Amino acid sequence: MRFQLLGPLGMSDGSDTVVLQPSKPANLLAALLIHSGTLVSADYLQRMVWGDEQPATARAALQTCVLRLRRLFTKHGVLDTPIEAVPGGYRILADARSLDLVDFRTSVTQAAGATEPESELAMLRVALSLWQGAPLTNVRSAAIHRDEVPRLVEERLRAVERGCDLQLALGHFGQALVELWGLTRAHPDHGRFREQLIEALYRSGRQTEALAEYRRYQQYLDEELGIGPSAALRALELAMLRGESLGTPAEPPGARAAAPAAARPKPAPALPPVPWFTGRARELAVLAERLGRDAARQEPVRELICGAPGIGKTALAQHVAHLLGDRFPGGALLARLTGTDGAPRPAAEVGAELAARRPDPAAGRALLVLDDAADAEQVREVLAFAGGGAVLITSRRKLAGLIATHGGRVHRLEPFAARESHALLASVLGAERLAGDAAAARDLAARCGHHPLALMIAAARLMTRPALPLADGVRWLAEDPLARLSLPDDPGLSVSRVLSSALKRLEPDLAEAFLTAGRLPSPAFHAADCAGLPGFAGAGAEAVLERLADAGLLEDGPPGPYRVHELLRLFARRTGHGRVRPREKV
Repeated sequence: MRFQLLGPLGMSDGSDTVVLQPSKPANLLAALLIHSGTLVSADYLQRMVWGDEQPATARAALQTCVLRLRRLFTKHGVLDTPIEAVPGGYRILADARSLDLVDFRTSVTQAAGATEPESELAMLRVALSLWQGAPLTNVRSAAIHRDEVPRLVEERLRAVERGCDLQLALGHFGQALVELWGLTRAHPDHGRFREQLIEALYRSGRQTEALAEYRRYQQYLDEELGIGPSAALRALELAMLRGESLGTPAEPPGARAAAPAAARPKPAPALPPVPWFTGRARELAVLAERLGRDAARQEPVRELICGAPGIGKTALAQHVAHLLGDRFPGGALLARLTGTDGAPRPAAEVGAELAARRPDPAAGRALLVLDDAADAEQVREVLAFAGGGAVLITSRRKLAGLIATHGGRVHRLEPFAARESHALLASVLGAERLAGDAAAARDLAARCGHHPLALMIAAARLMTRPALPLADGVRWLAEDPLARLSLPDDPGLSVSRVLSSALKRLEPDLAEAFLTAGRLPSPAFHAADCAGLPGFAGAGAEAVLERLADAGLLEDGPPGPYRVHELLRLFARRTGHGRVRPREKV
């Protein structure tokens, strides 16, 4: 069964489609599917279902809505996409096969990685064919249409915009014009479509029509919005009035004729691909769209990837940089902000490294990846050396201070979903080996806590023992997970080593508080459960827990409970043995 969001909300089994009637459960399903694979808080769901003015019984009514949805799933044979109750809210797990939105985002991301413009255009057309009209037209939730639908529409428009750019680059001016006439009338405020239309007219030899279209748009901006055309449009107008060449179609509107090929600087190489990279489809799609869009527009952009140690931040950043290599002719530079000893590197040292490795500025815009940032101040100082441009930052911390002063978006990584864990294991060990013992494969992922680093290490160890039955390998791992989630020939690839390094970065009192939290009876707890325990004395328990969450060692927080990942709990119990004695509950 496949869910449909990119049009009326519905379910399809390939032959029949059920379009859901407007109802509160339909509102709930739409809100869950939009955030598929992530925890959706009960407060958010109540707002999406009932709006900002919620009834006093909203929490209980939400549980009733979930029950009605589960009955609907049973009625229509939905077995692979359950609604899970998790601390603080609910979660639905859907992949590209079961949800058109995930399929669309995955296809757009894959298109961005194409090496030929014809291939990228073909892949984008496949992605856009998933749209069946305006999204969620049968969902009667003002909050969803206010807060979520515009973001979905924007994703589609960015893909359409990129497709039109590719048509212009390939010289398909007639095809582009057919599409752009309708787009500019349907979206009069979307300036890039108007630029593309004027450019397509001019490149088709229709200078008079191009200038007339420019004048109509100029009048619209003045009368409706009280603003003038963009700098790019004014440059395009000047080039048209002078009868100048616009250069190669791939260049931005208004660009002058390109320099001879022999005079162009050689582009810097992109970052290499990440071996065995799987999962993170949603984050990949969002990052590729934002960085790719801003690369084309020459706008500065900053994106932060944060999360727990070993959760895959660097891998995601490097993979995004690799996929977008063709969007940044100046190449991608990766600078590590933490030394091998775990200490933050001085900004001047990082700046000198960047200056030495930076390609010729004439090569074009570059993407800077700042890996493993210690805190907001360190990044601010490094940015002073980096100049303007696109910057992708990874950090265990959320760096809220940096976002407040320099802007940007935050992408917090959580452990893999079950399907992502399976995909990683299958890519390393082979689908045939997993299919031979599916239960053991699921058990292996669970033993690793769906933690990317742990999964990668476990898969690597099993890959070197092809004759070992998977179930035997899982039992061997379960005997001492922390000791065996490491590679003997590469000490750096060790869950214990990575977590020990994270612990050493904390102040002593904060490290003691983490060990305390990790040894509490339950992995989920509130601040009141920690009051007065070692590491929490003399400070508000919630403030301490917030610092641990900011460091990537705890998940979630107020108003819901804090949580410690099972591998971190195991590490805390072993590390803190004899040092921390949690208060016994009466």
